[in-house]
Amino acid sequence: MRHVIVASRYAKSLLNLAVEKGVEGTTYTDMKLVAETCGESRDLDLLLKSPIVKSHKKIAILGDIFKGKLNELSQNFINIIISNKREGFLYEIALEYQDQYKTKNAIVTATVTTAEGLDADMKSAVLNLIKGGANSEVELIERTDEDLIGGLILRIGDKQYDGSLQRCLNDLKQEFKNTTHIAN
Repeated sequence: MRHVIVASRYAKSLLNLAVEKGVEGTTYTDMKLVAETCGESRDLDLLLKSPIVKSHKKIAILGDIFKGKLNELSQNFINIIISNKREGFLYEIALEYQDQYKTKNAIVTATVTTAEGLDADMKSAVLNLIKGGANSEVELIERTDEDLIGGLILRIGDKQYDGSLQRCLNDLKQEFKNTTHIAN
């Protein structure tokens, strides 16, 4: 619970400052990069949470990692978080910033999983379908899973539509298992 409160407060402060300076969009992109980097690197996570590594070393290391990739506001914000001994929450703060930014700007995140990548026509059709149901901007995340065989799985928020061939085959298999007799 403490993580959520800390992350929410810092993210809200960053969003308000970014709006004030007119860099909320670039800061959103920066926080996506920070979250990806922190989420993918166990070593970085351990470094940030280590009480042995001094704050100035952490600032220098993150400065090198993100050199030329973050705007000034984002870099200064990370330095302040480290100075305030909140670097262990950096990943959560970056995720929370993204959530607050999306809420403020009415952006819906949709994840499409297919057996093969989407071609341009299919991607356009999926985006139009989603935009028709929601009067907001759509951020589309594409994933591939060869186990689906065909079709797609579309997840928007907490709702999921599974139109994959794999699900159809599993449903058919379950129906055969549940059938106790076969009519002649």
